[in-house]
Amino acid sequence: MSPLEAPSGSANGTAGDVKLVKSAERTIAILELVAAAPQPLTTAEIFKLTGYPRSSLHWLLLTLLELNWIEQTPEGAYRIGTHALLCGTAYLDRDPVMEHVSGILEKVRNATSFTTHYARLDRSDVIYLATRQAVDRRRLSSRVGRKLPAQVTALGKAILSEYTDDEVLQRLGPGPYTQLTPKTVTGFDALQTELAEFRKTGHAVEWEQNTVGLCCVSVVVPYRIPGTDAMSCSIPVELATDDVLVGTVATLQSAAAELARTLRTAGIR
Repeated sequence: MSPLEAPSGSANGTAGDVKLVKSAERTIAILELVAAAPQPLTTAEIFKLTGYPRSSLHWLLLTLLELNWIEQTPEGAYRIGTHALLCGTAYLDRDPVMEHVSGILEKVRNATSFTTHYARLDRSDVIYLATRQAVDRRRLSSRVGRKLPAQVTALGKAILSEYTDDEVLQRLGPGPYTQLTPKTVTGFDALQTELAEFRKTGHAVEWEQNTVGLCCVSVVVPYRIPGTDAMSCSIPVELATDDVLVGTVATLQSAAAELARTLRTAGIR
């Protein structure tokens, strides 16, 4: 599914065995659509992307606007609002894992000099929950709360390798998958081959599948079975020599094991 497609659900308003409330489903879809858009969206653009009846869409947008879940630009387009930020920060503040993540990420960033990320699997995507920038900020700019298809990131691939091929297929479907760069894996067979290799090595690698010019390596944080969280380092391709990759993977694996021990000791599952 494209980052700017609203989830359609099924024709009878169900998701799996759960019957969806149509107005709630549409409200969430609009919020996710506006949040994912790189630029504010007009009413006409939202209508085109969702296909919702114009009258319903009008009142949903007015309600979200009045409650500060979306904002309107001077030109009349819509962007995400402040109340969405409040909910997002509340999630991070209350997640018991996150209070233990900051120090570990800083340790990895300082040891490797590369930008370091922490992310969690969310159905077919990964959501970035924490980032520590490289000292040279020109190398990469990444934001907490960013969501990307799991198969385009080393973070997602590391977590997906914890699951069987059938489970991955159920989550992602057979493809074609979203393509972000010319090197992005877009089919299940190619992804299946990658995941088989990552299960053997214990870490995932992607070369310019997410961002041109960057290589990324990632390992799962093994405090849950199967894993849901992973850490990664983003490395400019010109610096990603074999020695650098080996050292970075070793640093990540040590940090992930340390964090997992901390979480298990704290009774966090």
